[in-house]
Amino acid sequence: MGSFAIKLIRWQKQHGRHDLPWQNRRDPYAIWVSEVMLQQTQVRTVIPYYLRFLQCFPDIATLASASLDDVLAQWSGLGYYSRGRNLHRAARLIVTDHGGTFPENPDVIRQLPGIGRSTAGAIAVFAFGARCTILDGNVKRVLARCFGIDGFPGEKKNQMLLWRKAEELLPMPHAADKDSVTGEIEVYTQALMDLGASICTRGSPECGSCPLQRDCVAFRDGGLDKLPVPRRRKPLPERQAVLLVLMNEGKILLEKRPAAGIWGSLWCLPEMSLGNDAIDYCSLHFGMEAQPMRQLQPFDHTFTHFRLRIHPQPLKIVSYPLTVTQGSRPAVWTTLEEALTAAIPSPVRKLLMSMEPVS
Repeated sequence: MGSFAIKLIRWQKQHGRHDLPWQNRRDPYAIWVSEVMLQQTQVRTVIPYYLRFLQCFPDIATLASASLDDVLAQWSGLGYYSRGRNLHRAARLIVTDHGGTFPENPDVIRQLPGIGRSTAGAIAVFAFGARCTILDGNVKRVLARCFGIDGFPGEKKNQMLLWRKAEELLPMPHAADKDSVTGEIEVYTQALMDLGASICTRGSPECGSCPLQRDCVAFRDGGLDKLPVPRRRKPLPERQAVLLVLMNEGKILLEKRPAAGIWGSLWCLPEMSLGNDAIDYCSLHFGMEAQPMRQLQPFDHTFTHFRLRIHPQPLKIVSYPLTVTQGSRPAVWTTLEEALTAAIPSPVRKLLMSMEPVS
């Protein structure tokens, strides 16, 4: 076993994380859910969602038989909702294609919706003790700094280089005991994650506590702030939209978004373009007669690729048809309390929680 792996394993056993809710278990379902939730989301944010999700959907069969609305309601607020949709779709595929048993082969795991090479490797390591490589953002940062790997890690050639380096560093079983790596591979993999999350952080790394300090090229050359090379940042484009808070007899109107696009399959307040007349919009699209109410302050919500300026527009509905639809989108009247338990986007939740009970 190489010195890199040995140092990380020793460090993790003494200083790493050992009591996360998904640790110390071999349940591939629970590990899969945690790895998907941890994509682009920090541990402290994930933990309460993870615990609630497993309480609601304790196994693959329960998740597969649930409605997408119920799954997204548990996901609401965690963001990156395609993860929840993919998790639900993958559970159904596991039931239909794998007899309800989570596959062990990393290549087969990787074929499931929402699972890439690194996530498949992590699941295989922690659930089955497989000797697999991971390369998430934390690991990329550790390797780039320790070995002085220049260039933006997301570029194809640099990503291939990082994968090769990660594979070279995997702990090997001792010649006298081919099974000796079992158990250590999980510790090693967790060490990579823990080191990047707690020591080799993006800003202000704690090099004095790092087991790799003596080997680290970035530390030796004073290049910690230069590696890994960041993506070239472009100014985020800004968009604007009006969210209509339609109020009627103690209820508000929610409509279901299309499956594709931002907030896919979530329940949302009706949206219109800035500059349209809200009362005319309600009449044209919903057949409703509406009266204006006090304007609410606009607020911003930032996505990965753009910033959305949201203009909330409360309206009192005076008359409305018995059935409310906008094209093929389902729409429902619901109380504020019920809306807050539904699968709604974070900015809609923020807006509704700031409002007084609808009267």
